[in-house]
Amino acid sequence: MGSVVDAANKEVNGTSSAKKPNVIFVLGGPGSGKGTQCAYIVEHFGYTHLSAGDLLRAEIKSGSENGTMIQNMIKEGKIVPSEVTIKLLQKAIQENGNDKFLIDGFPRNEENRAAFEKTEIEPKFVLFFDCPEEEMERRLLGRNQGREDDNIETIRKRFKVFLESSLPVIQYYEAKGKVRKIHAAKPIEDVFQEVKAVFSPEAEKVAA
Repeated sequence: MGSVVDAANKEVNGTSSAKKPNVIFVLGGPGSGKGTQCAYIVEHFGYTHLSAGDLLRAEIKSGSENGTMIQNMIKEGKIVPSEVTIKLLQKAIQENGNDKFLIDGFPRNEENRAAFEKTEIEPKFVLFFDCPEEEMERRLLGRNQGREDDNIETIRKRFKVFLESSLPVIQYYEAKGKVRKIHAAKPIEDVFQEVKAVFSPEAEKVAA
């Protein structure tokens, strides 16, 4: 079961065994503003933004056998196996020259989290964008990005999945003192001020 992960992990660690990547998990409900804030963090603090969803979509687009399997699972409403997502994340980490990564939208559930722990890459902390459901709903219905999953029924289903699957992950890291909670209902600039306060000491430590 873990062989794909182990193999990918060996590849990642083999390239720079002296230095493990500095990883931050970014979690929040759909419409909490994670993507926007990740773009700001990349610009101000030099991180590389990896979105688990984007990597899966890119794999589907590539037309690979793996991509077809992922597409079929998503169509059937199943969650893509952790090993598949982790392998894509590790490949992206390995192929990137940076050593600081924001992993956006992962781990989505406890199984993802447990599987990622086998890679021996310990997240520095979890950046959790805490946003009321009504606000997230308002944003998603208003953003009109042409995504077919931006209708009220699907949005509410996604909220339910987030609460059931992702909150236990947040609670797990909270118990370890690793969650940095951001109040995400405020305007974008105000939210980023809060984010900056979390990252500035980190940035200094990295530079030291």
